[in-house]
Amino acid sequence: MAEFVLYNAPQSTCSQRVRFALNAKGIDYEERKLDLFSGEQLKPEYLKINPNGVVPALLHQGREVLDSAVILEYLDEVVGATRGDGVSFTPQDPVLRARMRWMMRYIDEIPAPAIRVPSYNLAFLPHFQAMSEEEFLALANSKPLRKEFLLTMGRTGFPKAEMDAAMDRLDRSVVRMNQWITQSGGPWLMGKNITLADIAIMPVIVRMDDINLHASWADKPAVARWFDELRAQPAFKPTYYFGSLLTEKYPHLASLRTQRGAAA
Repeated sequence: MAEFVLYNAPQSTCSQRVRFALNAKGIDYEERKLDLFSGEQLKPEYLKINPNGVVPALLHQGREVLDSAVILEYLDEVVGATRGDGVSFTPQDPVLRARMRWMMRYIDEIPAPAIRVPSYNLAFLPHFQAMSEEEFLALANSKPLRKEFLLTMGRTGFPKAEMDAAMDRLDRSVVRMNQWITQSGGPWLMGKNITLADIAIMPVIVRMDDINLHASWADKPAVARWFDELRAQPAFKPTYYFGSLLTEKYPHLASLRTQRGAAA
């Protein structure tokens, strides 16, 4: 077995965070892709690794490290500049390090869960609609961490009030990003150097762009520049290999990609 083994799914936003960090650090790792629709994340062999039944999960020398935000910090501890064998995404100054973690808590509290609402409504709803009510309830009840989320969505999709609330949280998050970049002088959230906070918010912005929600930063050039800087990073392409975007995976979303291209 490789020193690092990543269980993940190409379209999983949390998985994308960890892939970016691994690629940016030049870490050789074995990628094991799980098919979430077929329930591979709920099989007993995976639940032994991650009882929450979600991705990603990282094995380092056979030992489990779970939760994408935790994995990001772990990678910076074990393969960081302080050990002399890789780039670090964590500020050395304790106050700046605390600020970065504060940013990450905000990201995991507001935009990270909010992006799931339009994502599920757009990409996954047709799959759920094809199920019987009994099949859907069985699926929801099998989810250790996402049961309530799926039950709220149901087979008809999230109600308008839920969608509106999610979009409001996403828009507020872009406003907060713009404030952080402006205060720090950019181009990154905390200034001249990319940090774990940038990697944490990355999949949200990529997903918003992918499903045609990029108008949220149309009047915020600092966020647009941040996004350009992100996509120019060498780790971006190997992180977002083909099939990582919802519009690449699900044919019924192809029109969103067309609309995005026309608006660019």
